[in-house]
Amino acid sequence: MVLDGALATELEKRGANLRDPLWSAKCLIEQPDLIREVHLDYFRAGADVATTATYQASFEAFARRGIQPQEAARLMHGAVALAIDARDEFWAFEPNRAGRLWPLVAASIGPYGAMLADGSEYRGRYALDDVALADFHRPRLAVLADAGADLLACETLPCLREAQVLASLLREFPRLCAWISFSCRDGERNSEGEDIRTCAAELNRHPQIVAVGVNCTPPQCITSLLRRMRGETDKPLLVYPNSGESYDASSKQWHGDPAALQYGEQARLWHAEGARLIGGCCRTGPAEIHSVKQCVHPAFSV
Repeated sequence: MVLDGALATELEKRGANLRDPLWSAKCLIEQPDLIREVHLDYFRAGADVATTATYQASFEAFARRGIQPQEAARLMHGAVALAIDARDEFWAFEPNRAGRLWPLVAASIGPYGAMLADGSEYRGRYALDDVALADFHRPRLAVLADAGADLLACETLPCLREAQVLASLLREFPRLCAWISFSCRDGERNSEGEDIRTCAAELNRHPQIVAVGVNCTPPQCITSLLRRMRGETDKPLLVYPNSGESYDASSKQWHGDPAALQYGEQARLWHAEGARLIGGCCRTGPAEIHSVKQCVHPAFSV
């Protein structure tokens, strides 16, 4: 399956100002139609999955903006509805549907570190215990469990501990399934420094987790990470790296140059290494997703 690409950086390309702790979730309040437009463009580019604008949409983050829990829950529901509406419009009017999978909607569950809005999702080592971490995630899972998404995307997790907390919480919502994806510091370890092999092995025993992998990680690390994971799990592997640039949490900006590679050609290699769900994260867009689709499904055209 081909995943979509970045949401926030694509919204910024289209004029949205996301210099805000809510990041892409800010557009749920101010420009929801722009989010829907981005989802639609990713489907047209070849994506089989849309990931919702809920990565940074937590009750705590909305409360800082003076938004009460009932309205916060409505905005989260709305994020899923935007992706579903885009999917349904695409499917109703797309003339080249032959051979396409019915597109899915994945409700994004960002890590606790995303709520802090200080880059902690690329460091980990949270100063709270497992009970507090579960208490943070539970209310949002409860809302999104009822919002109509096909699955959850628990993404950019910096550490195994947070992944295990989320995997345990899924038991409270037996109808839910999720993928779990880690941010990684190099070709061997997640952002907190744990071996990615251990992460894949530990999550293999959770039946509600339907795929495991990495995201928002430099593309040059992906092949090594896949090789370490593939012998440790029976679950499909997913990868959606960023462009290869580095994020400065203090300035809220990306620095450096994109990796010198053809994204679609790299996707072909990642597929050969065992990846079965491939997309893009920060600083990737519909052009990269289109190249992934064409490389793993050569007959695809738009």
